[in-house]
Amino acid sequence: MNDIRTIFSEENKVVIESAIREAEFNSSGEIRLHVENRCRIDVLDQAAYIFKKLEMHKTELRNGVLFYLAIKDRKFAILGDAGINAKVQDDFWDDIKDLVQKQFKDGKFVEGLEDGIRMAGEQLKHHFPHTSDDQNELNDEISFGS
Repeated sequence: MNDIRTIFSEENKVVIESAIREAEFNSSGEIRLHVENRCRIDVLDQAAYIFKKLEMHKTELRNGVLFYLAIKDRKFAILGDAGINAKVQDDFWDDIKDLVQKQFKDGKFVEGLEDGIRMAGEQLKHHFPHTSDDQNELNDEISFGS
């Protein structure tokens, strides 16, 4: 797999990006998915690096959520910014991660990501409801690394 961008079909990309838009629709929160082949360091450290690289920490309410996936190394993490982390219970991201990884093990990668994104969106909607002046602060497209 030379080009990581081919990991998802165009139809799969549409499903995932639609889940992101749907999850953000009733919230001021922001969700991104970043996919790359390798993660040679601790997965949370790499996710934090990508979080900063994608400037997710610059949202007004610090309510960004990153879904990070390293395909070849089979590493996955979910990272929330300070604003959302202050609102959800401590094990919230672990609960979503467990659900998503269970689906990954069943070969349901797109479904797992879609369900996890929707769960994150429900918490964002609850804690950061949409207001009339909300703007989409971050790109909804899947981000790809090397």
